[in-house]
Amino acid sequence: MYIAGVTTYVASVYLHILAAATWVGGIIFLVAVIVPSLKKLDAAAAGPMLRATVFRFRAVGWVAFAVLLATGLYNLHARGIGWAELTDPAFRATSSGKALLIKLACFAFVVIFQAVHDFSIGPRALAAMETGAPEAPRLRKLAGWIGRIIGLVTLVIVLCAVIVVRGC
Repeated sequence: MYIAGVTTYVASVYLHILAAATWVGGIIFLVAVIVPSLKKLDAAAAGPMLRATVFRFRAVGWVAFAVLLATGLYNLHARGIGWAELTDPAFRATSSGKALLIKLACFAFVVIFQAVHDFSIGPRALAAMETGAPEAPRLRKLAGWIGRIIGLVTLVIVLCAVIVVRGC
């Protein structure tokens, strides 16, 4: 099937890479630019800025996850990789097969932990910071650690993606 001269598969891979770049780039921007900048502000200014930034990125991030899931499933199908291949010991023994399984497991891990971060720990940490609650430092630290772990696992996903496509 062609879309303006581009196959559906190529369009899907393009969208997959664009969504991944949005997600990974957003994480790097938050860690390298936003968080260090907020540490230089007083709590009264940092709180609203952090709230606005993370809630906006949360929306962008979850759209990226949806695109990654949809295009990832389509890309596997287009490459002839289904449940039979994923459970085949011969496929799992290849470097690409191992990398794909690790990538899929890491993606599931990131989605689950991002949901915990975005919809539980993060909002509680923000509310505690804004109200000056005594648990604010603990929740903020926990949210930060969850974010760092998600960031590291995301880098593993990128490495696995390279191995899946290029081999090892």
